[in-house]
Amino acid sequence: MPKISSTITRRVVVRGLVVSGAGLLAAGCTRNNARSVVDRYQTLSQAETEPVAGLDTTQLQNVGEVQGLDRRVSGFMARDWADHFGDLANGAILVDTQARALHYWSEDEMVYAIYPTSVPLTAQLTRRGRTKIVQKREGPDWRPTPNMLRRNPDLPVYVGPGPENPLGTHALYLTWKYYRIHGTNDTRKIGRKSSNGCIGLYNEDIAELFGMAKVGTQVLLL
Repeated sequence: MPKISSTITRRVVVRGLVVSGAGLLAAGCTRNNARSVVDRYQTLSQAETEPVAGLDTTQLQNVGEVQGLDRRVSGFMARDWADHFGDLANGAILVDTQARALHYWSEDEMVYAIYPTSVPLTAQLTRRGRTKIVQKREGPDWRPTPNMLRRNPDLPVYVGPGPENPLGTHALYLTWKYYRIHGTNDTRKIGRKSSNGCIGLYNEDIAELFGMAKVGTQVLLL
């Protein structure tokens, strides 16, 4: 049985429901009960403009009322690490850019966590494939990439650690240059197409992931 913290927070409530079954709705929750949990992730829903991938809305009742809920719930369906990784050496991170969710498995399989994320603005900015964590930094600094400066010359060329830093409180650096899994100084971005290529988490979530992931942890972006 995966190890789950007794502290009740956004991520633990969702994670606890997910690992006990196949997802919020599949875990025996009524739609109203699920709504009370998932509405804590209000920024995750873009159902007004973006349909739920793979969702057969003809099978739903009152589609207009519940589609936003299903958009949010869909990102928190449990996944099996063995479908994506050959082993769990050093742990594994799966980023589902469609569902806007990050899945983490510890090497000993005692921890399975799911976190909501921001994802890149466009397909052109989205990099998919296998990489790994090569560096961890608490209190990261930030510099815009050359492409970001070309698109927006008004960006600051450097932001030091602190509340104004776009990388938030912690950052996990990947083998791909300029790509990170990091926190955020703008929580409105979580659950949305809002980044220039990186994957963003709530600061409290990246702090937890930072403590579990290690240099060498496998990463797969879908």
